[in-house]
Amino acid sequence: MDERKTAAVFKALCDENRIRILKLLTGGEKCACKLLDELSVTQPTLSHHMKILCDSGIVSGRKEGKWMYYSISEQGAENARKLLRELTTVSCCCKAEPCCEG
Repeated sequence: MDERKTAAVFKALCDENRIRILKLLTGGEKCACKLLDELSVTQPTLSHHMKILCDSGIVSGRKEGKWMYYSISEQGAENARKLLRELTTVSCCCKAEPCCEG
């Protein structure tokens, strides 16, 4: 597990505006202009959030003419789920002996 890439995924998920964006994208691909209409942020702020989401791999973007369209990446979303499972699954290697003195 690459800690830098893992941190990028969780950074994408730790902001209220990015959570709102992901909720909007669960309904399918959206144009940046539509996201701006739904959020109370400026265009530069939206661009900042979209860069973080795209860098994490959870969201993918495509340019059509002068507009950017964003959608949730199935592969990126599965990777995020996998990382969360890996980080939260407890596996004790010492079944015969306790892990801690107690």
